[in-house]
Amino acid sequence: MASYSLRIKRSAAKEVEALPPKDRRRVVAKIEALAANPRPSGCEKLSGEEKYRLRQGDYRILYEIIDTELVVTVMKVGNRRDVYR
Repeated sequence: MASYSLRIKRSAAKEVEALPPKDRRRVVAKIEALAANPRPSGCEKLSGEEKYRLRQGDYRILYEIIDTELVVTVMKVGNRRDVYR
């Protein structure tokens, strides 16, 4: 299986940088793992959109997958109470 390339929106990168260091390491590890497997166990497709959600503790990683180009784009990273707004 081919590896996907990762793209992270600038706003999502800023959100990751704002996380506490311990949580940041875990979130970054989850994001990097998306290149090998964009649909890991535990991910969910969001209803009404072509986006997916991945949980890491109290944080959510929202991303979209473009299978034809083998690209995973991280759209948003944030606390579970704020990320869907």
